[in-house]
Amino acid sequence: MASTGDNHLPSFPRVKLGPESFEVSALGLGCMGMSAFYGCPKPEAEMIELIRYAVNSGVTFLDTADAYGPHTNEVLIGKAIKGMREKVQLATKFGVLSVGGSLQIRGDPEWVRTACEASLKRLGVEYIDLYYQHRVDTKVPIEITVGAMKKLVEEGKVKHLGLSEASASEIRRAHAVHPITAVQIEWSLWTRDVEEDIIPTCRELGIAIVPYCPLGRGFFSNANLEADNVNMIPPRLSGANLEKNMMLRAQVQSIAEEKKCSLNQLALAWLLHKGNYVVPIPGTTKKVNLESNIGAIAVALSKEEIVKIEAAVPTDEVAGERSFDFIMKFSWRVASSPPLSSWKD
Repeated sequence: MASTGDNHLPSFPRVKLGPESFEVSALGLGCMGMSAFYGCPKPEAEMIELIRYAVNSGVTFLDTADAYGPHTNEVLIGKAIKGMREKVQLATKFGVLSVGGSLQIRGDPEWVRTACEASLKRLGVEYIDLYYQHRVDTKVPIEITVGAMKKLVEEGKVKHLGLSEASASEIRRAHAVHPITAVQIEWSLWTRDVEEDIIPTCRELGIAIVPYCPLGRGFFSNANLEADNVNMIPPRLSGANLEKNMMLRAQVQSIAEEKKCSLNQLALAWLLHKGNYVVPIPGTTKKVNLESNIGAIAVALSKEEIVKIEAAVPTDEVAGERSFDFIMKFSWRVASSPPLSSWKD
């Protein structure tokens, strides 16, 4: 699982993202829900207090993106970490734009640089610890995009590079241009298709895995599934699908009760036991939920228990599309990018 380091908060487990020296808290904090979706935005002062509480509690790996808000989530985090930058490992993403009411993807070199400089300004920092390509632009060879990202590293504006929702082949191609430190993917008890090729590829290349939506958008927690997803109800959380999936959830809940932990703690502990270089980033807007998530660190699982947990949620019995597939169909489009002849390495 995680090893305890001797950083500024020695009591909280810390892990390395891949074989590099980049060290983060064993559990991160996804900040999207503070500014986007789920009935957002939340009161700024409360969210700043929550972020600072998380950092002071040892959860120092903060995740955001320029698309969240858009832009407002980065501004929020910038305000929250003012005066405590040295304690934080900051991850943000680029490449998703809101244009004409739809989300579009752009990964050309010009935009890579423009987006990075804008994020640095909004965050109020001199460098970004981990800079992800939020989604792969299929109109731009990933080698071109990562080549532009590599220049940001050489200039000291970015320390480490990452990809989000990239395929195994895209990960390999990107890694050949510059070492990819982490891949952010949707991975949870009911989203395990990534274990077929994405996870093995990352293991082979020594790339860390950062699972987003590790609680299935609140499904494996005590969230009010209807109220907390008012902006966009994924298929798995609606109608007959939800009714069927609740039966699977009940089976996991039963195991959690046996372990004397909460449902969310068991779901996070399962991920934390999936090998080295795995750092989930559950999001929350409530201190009590943050504290509960932190409690997952103390939940120990045997190999037999892991098998039992996975058997409680057979992937072929999960009803409905996963969140990523749904969102792509719902509102994402591929942006028009400059002609290939205009891109420079």
